[in-house]
Amino acid sequence: MLGTIVNALAIFTGSLGGYLITRLLKKGIPERINDIIMKGLALCVLLIGISGALEYKQILLVIISIVIGGIIGEVIDIDKQIQRLGDKLEKGLKGKAGKVSQGFVTASLVYCIGAMAVMGSLESGLNGNHEILFAKSIIDGMTAVVFTTTLGIGVAFSAITVFLYQGTITIGAIYLKDLLTVAVVSDMSAIGGLLIIGIALNMMGLTKIKVANLLPAVFIPIVYQIILNVF
Repeated sequence: MLGTIVNALAIFTGSLGGYLITRLLKKGIPERINDIIMKGLALCVLLIGISGALEYKQILLVIISIVIGGIIGEVIDIDKQIQRLGDKLEKGLKGKAGKVSQGFVTASLVYCIGAMAVMGSLESGLNGNHEILFAKSIIDGMTAVVFTTTLGIGVAFSAITVFLYQGTITIGAIYLKDLLTVAVVSDMSAIGGLLIIGIALNMMGLTKIKVANLLPAVFIPIVYQIILNVF
C-alpha cells in the first residue's frame, strides 16, 4: 500500500499548491488562460489514453467488455452516484456552483483510470514493487497543481478516491494472482485507455460521455478469465 499512500499524498499536496497559487492571484487566473490550460491538459490526457488503448491483446474482448460494462454501469448509474458525492462535498465547503463537484469527478476519473493506476497497483500488490506508482505520484502531483487552478479545490478530494481505488486493486491482486495473466492485464489497460480518451473528449467540450458508467468494463477481462478457468 506504500505506493498508493504516496500517490494520494502527492495529489493532495499538489492540490494545496494549486489552491495557494489561486489565492495569491487575487483576481484569479484569467478565463482565457484557464481555457487554454484545460485544452492543453485535455490533449495530454488524450495522448495517455491512446497509448494505453493500444495495449490490447484481444480486441473482441475489449469491445464486449465495453458493452457489458456500460450496461452494468448505466443500470447502477455510477456517474450519478459520484456526482452526488461531489455535490455533497461542495455543499459542505459552500463552494461555487459546480466547481467542487466538477474538480472532484474529473480528477478522480483521470487519476484512477489508466494503465499506470492498474499496472502500478498490481505490481505493488503482487511483487511489492512501487516504482510505477511512485512515478505516477510525481505526474499526478504536478497535474494536481494545474487542475486545482482551473477546476478548484474539489481536485484535492480525488486523493481519497485514488487511495480507495488503487488500494483495493493492490489488496485484490494478492488474491487474484493466478487470474492476472499478461493478456488480462493488457486488456484491462486498453479498456482504461479508451475511457481516458473519453475523459479527454469531455474536457475539450466535444462530448458528454458518462465515463464513470463505463468503469465496470475494466474488470470484465478478469471475469472472462475466471470463466475460462472454470470451463
